[in-house]
Amino acid sequence: MSQNRVKVNKSSPQIWVDADACPVPVKEMLFRAAVRTGVQVTLVANHAMRIPPASNVNFLQVSNGFDLADNKIVELVCAGDLVVTADIPLAAEVIEKNGQVITPRGEPFSVENIKARLTMRDFMDTLRASGVHSGGPAVFSAKDRQRFANQLDRYLASSS
Repeated sequence: MSQNRVKVNKSSPQIWVDADACPVPVKEMLFRAAVRTGVQVTLVANHAMRIPPASNVNFLQVSNGFDLADNKIVELVCAGDLVVTADIPLAAEVIEKNGQVITPRGEPFSVENIKARLTMRDFMDTLRASGVHSGGPAVFSAKDRQRFANQLDRYLASSS
């Protein structure tokens, strides 16, 4: 496992990114927000990726393996931190630690909706395992980018 420019600041909220599958436009928005507001943004992934030279944008590379990036995020996240992920089980663990979660498409996960989302995920896994093809996710759109930007702005305004 290699680490690169990682700082954990327990005194102020941070943004953690499940970066392996995060769309580039979302990462770019997060980089701009970090520069604009000073919030710490840490990308966690199992492969190297470029980040801007800002002191408050960090990267943590974990070994290849199932859920290693997710486990690292859960280990490091604190109450009030924001995690950007589409991974529903990861979102559930972050919510248990009183963190906030939004998907790269700008959909918030919360105490109120996470159990229903987990149930639907498990149901869809069961369908796929039985041979039913449900198709993949929709193409990442301008509307998704706007929804994400709005949710990010809400988080930054509430945490400052």
